[in-house]
Amino acid sequence: MHHLQASDLLSLEEYHRQRPEFRSRIMAHKKLRQVAIGPNATLYFEDRLTIQYQVQEMLRIERIFEADGIADELNAYNPLIPDGTNLKATFMLEYPDAAERKTELARLIGVEAKVWMAVAGCARVYAIADEDLERATEEKTSSVHFLRFEFDPEMLGALKGGAALSAGIDHDNYRYSVEPLDADVRAALVADLD
Repeated sequence: MHHLQASDLLSLEEYHRQRPEFRSRIMAHKKLRQVAIGPNATLYFEDRLTIQYQVQEMLRIERIFEADGIADELNAYNPLIPDGTNLKATFMLEYPDAAERKTELARLIGVEAKVWMAVAGCARVYAIADEDLERATEEKTSSVHFLRFEFDPEMLGALKGGAALSAGIDHDNYRYSVEPLDADVRAALVADLD
């Protein structure tokens, strides 16, 4: 997938006019791009359309219309678009209760490096986490991480040939997997590998 350019974005006024329809389309699109792993962790897989929506929303919220500000947003978000050999995801640890969240994030230090995906018949691919900045401390992990799953040519060929795709977390304090992913979710993700 190619990165977004300023010319791919709508003006603030045009986005305001199109936002209800665009938002509805994005919400339907995102439903096929999320994988819950156990009760408290979810992978939200990004692509060019989800990132365009995120950039448009940031420009709207911040009322950014100058070229430099738009370029800054594009530079921040473009790295989250998959580049053909990988999948990229926002990984969220979700605990509604604040006290439980604090306890669990302390127990889950390092979890971001234990998130994996697997193509049937191939080894697991563990996430490369937080390439933009460190999000964990010695006391706790963050509730949000940005992950990249890099696939080798054999895995890519297998996926394009119909092989099943699975995901999971292999942390001492959180072990869950989804094997295999739903066929519609798998199809949406494999489309990112072109």
